[in-house]
Amino acid sequence: MTSYASAVRAGRTALAVALGAGLALGLTGCAGDDPDKGTNGIGKLSATEIDTRARAAADAATAVHLAGTLISKDGSYTLDMRLNADGGTGSVTSRENTFAVLRVGDDLYLKADAAFWNAEQDAQDGDEGDGDEEAAKKLDGKYVKVPEDDPTYKRLRGFTEKGTLLDGLLALHGTVSKGDRDKVTGVPTIQILGGKGEGGALDVSLKGTPYPVRVARGGGGGTVTLAEWGRSFELAAPPRDDTVDYSGQLPKDSG
Repeated sequence: MTSYASAVRAGRTALAVALGAGLALGLTGCAGDDPDKGTNGIGKLSATEIDTRARAAADAATAVHLAGTLISKDGSYTLDMRLNADGGTGSVTSRENTFAVLRVGDDLYLKADAAFWNAEQDAQDGDEGDGDEEAAKKLDGKYVKVPEDDPTYKRLRGFTEKGTLLDGLLALHGTVSKGDRDKVTGVPTIQILGGKGEGGALDVSLKGTPYPVRVARGGGGGTVTLAEWGRSFELAAPPRDDTVDYSGQLPKDSG
């Protein structure tokens, strides 16, 4: 009996030692895991440094594709825009309408359907009638060149200016802090947060160049993803047959 008991105790001791060693190895392995291994290393930086690196990367990029929703006191806009140093192209959807915007240098074009132009005419006339249906039909599906002296020009151009749009989008308010790690469209990210929960949040890529890949604007101001950084694309004026140049004859936006 004594021999049996001794064997059992010895077996238990050996098992305990083995399990302890295995646990120790497991803990050692976990403790040695580096969350920044294989990344660009910005996860080790402070929130302020990450913010600075992300903004610098965005500024230096030659192009970007952004898509998402912006919400402001003036309304909600869903954007799908490709931007570079020469201009931009894409679509903007408001609560009432969807229209295409194209800017090549200083030349800005707007393309929409007849219903859009009819509604625009009604808004300018201050009524709810049918507008000028014949004129609206002529503009249907055409690229309408917006005169530079039209107040609409400045507002629409803002959707096509990489620097202007990104400066507004990427701004975090208050003291920034580091948030969680995540993945955005398959890209591992580190998040930085604005202050007091209302300052917005920015996801920055942990792979390659630390580009911003998603921004959630503070105060429920919408969320936008950013991709295709530096991917070149060409901008060209639309064909003349598809273009209407009214040179000041468009309805003027009073705002």
